[in-house]
Order: sequence, then C-alpha cells, then structure tokens
Amino acid sequence: MKFPALLLEAINQSEIPLRFEPGADEAVAMPVTELIRAWLLSHTPLPRGGSDPGRRALIDELLQELDGSRDVPV
Repeated sequence: MKFPALLLEAINQSEIPLRFEPGADEAVAMPVTELIRAWLLSHTPLPRGGSDPGRRALIDELLQELDGSRDVPV
C-alpha cells in the first residue's frame, strides 16, 4: 500500500468532519506529509561530515514511500 493512501485512510477515519468539502482530505494530508519530509531530511547525513550510505539509503527509501513512488512494506 502507498503511504499517501494510508494517510488519507487515517484522515477519513478520524473524527474531523471533512466529508463534505472536496479536496479537504488532501489539504489536511499535505502539511502532515511536508512535516514528515522535513523531519526525515533533518536526519540526512551531511556530505562533508563523513558519509553514512546505509542511513542515506534508508532516508531515500522512506522519502519514496512518503511520495507514493514506493509501496510501504507490510
């Protein structure tokens, strides 16, 4: 399953009354997604401070899941 679909499903199951506003689910999901993106990028190893390829690869995979270009592992 894709992360954006998981996030929208969680929003739709919430108590927030968004059902009647077209595009409201996506509008709520966008800042959450951007917050998670910023959090992940803040943990990216700096290129000048020594490389950690495993950590960089994990962050790249998580960002792909966040964007929906990769499935979330089950």
